[in-house]
Amino acid sequence: MGSIFKRPKMPPLPPPPPAPEPPSDEISPEEKERIAKEQARVRRNRKGKRSTILTGPMGIQESEEEQLESLLGKK
Repeated sequence: MGSIFKRPKMPPLPPPPPAPEPPSDEISPEEKERIAKEQARVRRNRKGKRSTILTGPMGIQESEEEQLESLLGKK
């Protein structure tokens, strides 16, 4: 009856796999060019979106003349 309540022994763990090689610190010229293009694209897109925002920290930044415009022209 003692063998019913005994826990089975765990098998030994396998050895850990070898560590991967660390990445090189050198960046190829092609990789540098690709990174520069990506950063330029991000800057260009950010600048384009900013010009469409009509509000600032003080609220809407339209003059009174611009507010008077309607679909039919100036009032």
